[in-house]
Amino acid sequence: MMNYPYGKPTPYPYPGAMQAQAAATPPLYPASGSVIPGAPTAAAPGSLVPGQLPLEQSYIENILRLNLGKVATLYMTYENNREWNAKIFKGKLEAAGRDHIIISDPQTGMRFLLLMVNLDYITFDEPLNYYYPLQPGQSQAPAQPR
Repeated sequence: MMNYPYGKPTPYPYPGAMQAQAAATPPLYPASGSVIPGAPTAAAPGSLVPGQLPLEQSYIENILRLNLGKVATLYMTYENNREWNAKIFKGKLEAAGRDHIIISDPQTGMRFLLLMVNLDYITFDEPLNYYYPLQPGQSQAPAQPR
């Protein structure tokens, strides 16, 4: 018997909700990179393509993940802070998540965990890797830096 922390799960609120939930679930790809039989083969938004990031909307975290290892300058604002209202961080991009960025100072090795909520903008001294989500009729060629 399962023990549910917040009570027993409620049934789906309307007819067809279970089918809608199943249709919203992205197709699964095994670790080998082969496609599960019966799964859609076209890369739909949110689906996984072996060797690439998920094709989805162009969020900052995804752009940063495509540029890990590059040196970035992050301009941050901290409201209601008497010591420093704005601060600039420069370092090598180590990781990026939905709400945070991790950079490291190449000279000292110190790592910084920065919150996206404080981020104003980021600059790079080199071209960026950037893939815009596919639109119908577009090829999958990456955007070339200018």
